[in-house]
Amino acid sequence: MNLMAILLPVAQAAPAAAPGMGTFLLPIALIAVMYFLMIRPQMKRQKEHKAMLDKISKGDEVLTNGGIAGVITDIGDNFVTVEVADNVRIRVQKGAIGNVLPKGTLKSAA
Repeated sequence: MNLMAILLPVAQAAPAAAPGMGTFLLPIALIAVMYFLMIRPQMKRQKEHKAMLDKISKGDEVLTNGGIAGVITDIGDNFVTVEVADNVRIRVQKGAIGNVLPKGTLKSAA
């Protein structure tokens, strides 16, 4: 007997896979995993950062994303004035504020 005579009836008996929910299940599962592992935590961090920026006030000690530490002296709609040394003030965008430091952190570091 040749090999084709054995395989042909087996191939004809196998039912064809019908496209259905199984075809779409893997992409949907991958999107769900990406949402819970990547997108949702990033949205949570953005919300926390926005809440922190809304709470800042004059006199708060802050650290910018660039690593500059100082005390807030003036707050505008989009910009914040940060005093980094005696009579040395810089203006940075509000979004560049990375962290609000506990009171007294800059005095203890000097």
